[in-house]
Amino acid sequence: MGFIADTLNRIQPSATIAVSMKARQLKAQGRDIVSLSAGEPDFDTPQNIKDAAKRALDEGKTKYTDVDGIPELKAAIAAKFKRDNGLDYKPGQVSVGTGGKQVLYNALLATLNPGDEVVIPAPCWVSYADIVLLGGGKPVFAETTIEDGYKLRAEALEKAITPKTKWFIFNSPSNPTGTAYSAADLKVLTDVLLKHPHVWVLTDDMYEHLLYDGLKFATPAQVEPKLYDRTLTMNGLSKAYCMTGWRLGYAAGPEVLINAMRKLQSQSTSNPSSIVQWAGVEALNGPQDFIAANNKIFVERRDLVVSMLNQAKGLQCPKPQGAFYVYPSIKALIGKTSKTGTVIKNDEDFVTALLEEEGVAVVHGAAFEGSPSFRVSYAASTESLKDACTRIQRFCGNLA
Repeated sequence: MGFIADTLNRIQPSATIAVSMKARQLKAQGRDIVSLSAGEPDFDTPQNIKDAAKRALDEGKTKYTDVDGIPELKAAIAAKFKRDNGLDYKPGQVSVGTGGKQVLYNALLATLNPGDEVVIPAPCWVSYADIVLLGGGKPVFAETTIEDGYKLRAEALEKAITPKTKWFIFNSPSNPTGTAYSAADLKVLTDVLLKHPHVWVLTDDMYEHLLYDGLKFATPAQVEPKLYDRTLTMNGLSKAYCMTGWRLGYAAGPEVLINAMRKLQSQSTSNPSSIVQWAGVEALNGPQDFIAANNKIFVERRDLVVSMLNQAKGLQCPKPQGAFYVYPSIKALIGKTSKTGTVIKNDEDFVTALLEEEGVAVVHGAAFEGSPSFRVSYAASTESLKDACTRIQRFCGNLA
């Protein structure tokens, strides 16, 4: 028997983190690399949030806190859900973790038994399936298509649900596609879920505030109040608040689930950083106007990237309405050969050759259960995006 637990054989390291690390290593070796692999805004954390963290330090707020969040932060989260989503949660229904990933991990590991199925629309964020596998569950992918703008159809959801389904994981706006669902889009899916009372809903709203073209955000328990008692509504401060490195995620849901998540967290990390929690109070309660200002820049970048990628030979790039990703298809390029002789058999071959030959780091679609495609993060400077897209156009143009 090997020294490492068999459980770890079920999962892979995060592909997005792996690509970003490889790009950093090549840069350190002196290569001219443009990395569009990380889902991380290039904007700095707003000053008022940084000041709140400094105040917490100066005031000695550096001790252990309650396992899953200080009362002030739970109150700010409950107020946010009421203000933004029309959802009523008591502080006892709120859980705070070290990033959204921990909140998802807690929820799934606290509820999954061997053989339980979790329905996930694909393409999807890289970590959902692996966390399900760690918990002993089975990921079931409900496929979406580029023709539908990567939106999940009711029939695909219905087909994926079985008596063994425990959770439906939903993410809008989506990582990796940027697809965003209106309330009407969501209603079609919540109608299906009402027919299956044994299925719980885990909604990942991390990109809630990154919505464009006048689209209004909606979340499942808001669209269908009958799902309230079996929905965990997850969110966090990483993306819209430019706080990726601060690591603060949160969720609200039924107390029986929140209590189970707290129990698990009490035996893993215990409380998130006390200083970061006080910064989180300021982020949620303080001025929100910087979000609209940042979004204006994201829209300009999205339009630039979509336009330039659609001018690349063989790429098809939809224009998404949320997050800061685009997800172009390379279907027309499969079977072609790169300048240095690499045959493009799949999207991993494409992104590997692109990095080696043109110094552009993106993430292959297979990592997101959605091939043959790749993900571009446009949360980078306009100059970097122009440079990268020019290189991608050149790479595609050289394929024969």
